[in-house]
Amino acid sequence: MREIDLHKLADEARFNGFHRLVLFWCALIIIFDGYDLAVAGIALPSIMKEMGVSPTNAGFMVSSALFGMMFGAIFLGTIADRIGRRRAIVICVALFSVFTAAAGLTHEPVSFSVMRFLAGLGIGGVMPNVVAQMTEYAPRRIRSTMVTLMFSGYAVGGMLAALLGKGLLEAYGWPSVFLAAGLPVLLVPAILKSMPESMPFLIKSQRVEELQRLAARLDPAYRPSAGDRFALPREDKAASAPIGRLFQEGRGFSTVMFWVAFFMCLFMVYALSSWLTKLMAGAGYSLGSALTFVLVLNFGAMVGAVGGGWLADRFHIKYVLVGMYALAAVSITLLGYRVPTEILFLLVGLAGASTIGTQIVTYAYVGQFYPMAVRATGIGWASGVGRSGAILAPIVIGSLVGLALPLQQNFMAIAIPAVIAAVAVALINHGRSTGAQKAAAPSMVAKPAVAAK
Repeated sequence: MREIDLHKLADEARFNGFHRLVLFWCALIIIFDGYDLAVAGIALPSIMKEMGVSPTNAGFMVSSALFGMMFGAIFLGTIADRIGRRRAIVICVALFSVFTAAAGLTHEPVSFSVMRFLAGLGIGGVMPNVVAQMTEYAPRRIRSTMVTLMFSGYAVGGMLAALLGKGLLEAYGWPSVFLAAGLPVLLVPAILKSMPESMPFLIKSQRVEELQRLAARLDPAYRPSAGDRFALPREDKAASAPIGRLFQEGRGFSTVMFWVAFFMCLFMVYALSSWLTKLMAGAGYSLGSALTFVLVLNFGAMVGAVGGGWLADRFHIKYVLVGMYALAAVSITLLGYRVPTEILFLLVGLAGASTIGTQIVTYAYVGQFYPMAVRATGIGWASGVGRSGAILAPIVIGSLVGLALPLQQNFMAIAIPAVIAAVAVALINHGRSTGAQKAAAPSMVAKPAVAAK
């Protein structure tokens, strides 16, 4: 009889076709997710004009999706540890596809906001689940790189929204960019068929045949045997995943620091995503040029995410993050000053790298910090609490835009949270992370069912 340690098997696996499959699906889902999220900011000037809403009310309309994301991240992140991650991901994809498309059929602010709230449940819920999925199956030596590479799909989605937005807005009006977001729901059957289930859930459910197939895909040298027992460290046990576990074993203070960092970073991300186009248009740039800034912002995010993940696999991820938040504070502040166009594009790219890119690396860090069985719960709560910053950002910046303050003050208001986030990450106790506490512990196992005699 053999006991197979799945955690160790995943940690030490060589990158193969199975990892490419998981990376493909997670990245594709995040691309759709990024498109659905960015589309409101892209269409915001057109929506404001057609519906006749003020900047402050437009901020509330954008925040309706972010409010939904807060509930989605907490609820669908936590429930995934109970119903299975694959099923939770499919629920999220269906939610954000159907209701983003439905928002394109609305004609007044209230119904638009309701549809965006419902779409936000899926947009927010899918993030912790795909991060947990990628973290669980990625080989340890390239884990941060794979998670950030996957999450760079978020920036690709934002770029796709800007590129499609340019053509669709002019040709068909703002509803068209929302209607296009309904297409991913067609992929739900393929996701159910191809996406692997989480390891703790399979062990909890005693689905031994699936575990054997999974082990063979992680390690092609593995050969199934009737007596195989599949194990995980006890801390990764999936019998229950209460929120209280996020505060046990000395993780409480660090959990709160993650929440602070998420709040501050998401404030910056959604302030820029929602208002960069409008701020640049107000500074004298044409709408086409302002949309180009969104492309540069998201391209910078992709570079920052992949580059940050690469650095995090070679240096201490905590200090890589502190440096990235410091870069955000400087680059965003400088956006408020008149500089040559080439320098301005560079600053926008750096702002994308150090806000959206940094948020992606922060997701990778929190994913590595918690035990496997509560990973989606930990990511979901950090993301959910952080969503309150995302909700406030469009409203706060919308109010500042309504006051017609100097451009420098608008960007300074977006930059201050970067300093607070840097301090919060610096205070995280890395010694309480799962990776730093891999002391041998009794395992939970799944073994073949024995026929009744």
